Amino acid sequence: MLENAAPHTLNAMSVLGEGWHPWRPSADTPWVELDWCDPHEGRLLVADSWRVVDGRVRGLDRHRERFLSSTGRHRTDGEAFWRDVLAALPRTGDWFPRVELRERADGTQLGLRLRPTPPTSTEVVVATAPHDPRTQPLVKGPDLDSLQALRVAVQPSGAGEAIIVDARGAIIEGAYSGLLWWKGETLMRPRDAMPRIPSVTVHLVLDAARAAGVELAEAEALPAELEGCELWVLSALHGLRAASRWINGPALALPDHAQRGRRWLDAAWRDIGSTSPTLGG
Repeated sequence: MLENAAPHTLNAMSVLGEGWHPWRPSADTPWVELDWCDPHEGRLLVADSWRVVDGRVRGLDRHRERFLSSTGRHRTDGEAFWRDVLAALPRTGDWFPRVELRERADGTQLGLRLRPTPPTSTEVVVATAPHDPRTQPLVKGPDLDSLQALRVAVQPSGAGEAIIVDARGAIIEGAYSGLLWWKGETLMRPRDAMPRIPSVTVHLVLDAARAAGVELAEAEALPAELEGCELWVLSALHGLRAASRWINGPALALPDHAQRGRRWLDAAWRDIGSTSPTLGG
């Protein structure tokens, strides 16, 4: 069902002095402040997130397309909401905002959670996921909680990311990431027909690799077939993380190509504009 336009919600935290304080929008903004731990926030239908560093973002148009293509089935005001989101994003600091569409008792509601960027890393240990919990593999949002639980399930083994495989055992994606690997000098990806979230970071890397003349290919690969390969774990938060080890899996190669991939991602940063609200005001 399509919902009429309504005020958006905002969860925001900004650094003031030694602590965290909520950002209170002024009376002329389209935002309605929402408690950070609202018990009535409703079921998550769609979500998207990206990193903002001093007003610059990678692949923002792709994030917009992915989010609005999913929210359009529920609401007609996605474009207006997106414009308000861009105006609300801070132009200084390191942030990891998340846009959401939630189902509430009185209809659906669009919202923005404005969060500081959590710690990031350049390497990660991976493990094969014990099962595939996804119910809507093409839509980012509905399965985020179950995917987080999947990642937590592999943490006791020392892994930081769970690799989801299909019924045959072929690699699909990470719980919170897309996957690429090097087989010789060919950059490989899971077969395009395998249902998964269209990763913005993966697409940015593939576009840059294609422009650089790198040979690209897709494959329906079992974990064992990555023996001796360099595996990249890609996400909007971390960018490119090299898989340093696959627990009870293939022996992976050293990340010889990783710096090149990070340069490709560094070249993808784009300015989102020059005006912004003052956080903490």
